[in-house]
Amino acid sequence: MAPLLVALILLAAAVYARGTRGHPLHRPWPAWRTALFLLGLGAILAALVSPLDELAHELFSAHMAQHMLLTVVGAPLVLLGQPVRPLLRGLPRAVRRGVVRPLARSGVLRGLLHLARRPLVAAPLYVLLLYAWHVPTIYEAAVADQALHDLEHASFLLSALLFWSLVIDPEPFRSPLPYPLRILFLLLSGAAQNTILGGLLAFSSRALYPHYVGRPEALGFDALTDQRLGGAAMWVAGDLIFLAAASLCFFLFLAQEEREQLARESAEG
Repeated sequence: MAPLLVALILLAAAVYARGTRGHPLHRPWPAWRTALFLLGLGAILAALVSPLDELAHELFSAHMAQHMLLTVVGAPLVLLGQPVRPLLRGLPRAVRRGVVRPLARSGVLRGLLHLARRPLVAAPLYVLLLYAWHVPTIYEAAVADQALHDLEHASFLLSALLFWSLVIDPEPFRSPLPYPLRILFLLLSGAAQNTILGGLLAFSSRALYPHYVGRPEALGFDALTDQRLGGAAMWVAGDLIFLAAASLCFFLFLAQEEREQLARESAEG
């Protein structure tokens, strides 16, 4: 799995780079967009193809670090790189014509994508997966079965990409949410859920995951302390990112209001 993932990540980076060289009107593609996209890919690699992945079998807190890298670091950074158009432009023409164009014209596929990006679908999906994969019986099954573990990681990443696409506007896709609702979306579906689940894990009086019992002792602490560290990481680090994103949306809202006010004054004058 790891070699395939590395190959896919490197391929995505190469296609993106090729696509940015074909930017229309010969305008230079913003270097900061490329940097954010590559940082996002790097966060995904760090989560899934690094010593952290091995450590996650021994420490729950390392698993939570993986989760954070996928959902609140990697996914938003990739989307901030505005990847859709560069990736499409970077593909060989034969692939665009023979594969991408028929898919883009598929009414079924377009309908499914439109449905998945509805706030009342994307938010519950993100939250449901967040809680479901941390139910002890499901978590233990995923730890014991590599295929199920890979499915867990894939579902975290894909649901996070859908979630953040309603905040970031990865062109040509636009969020149906105005900025004030994006703030509520981030706070209720993101920060609040991290606080609830992270708090449950951090303040639990017992270790919830038998897989980790006896494993962290080699590093000088027990499974309950490890679980509390993981919960605290989810709560604090996750909430900081969601709150930062909500604050940015607020400032973008103010800037939008100012532009619209200036436009109205110009039209009246």
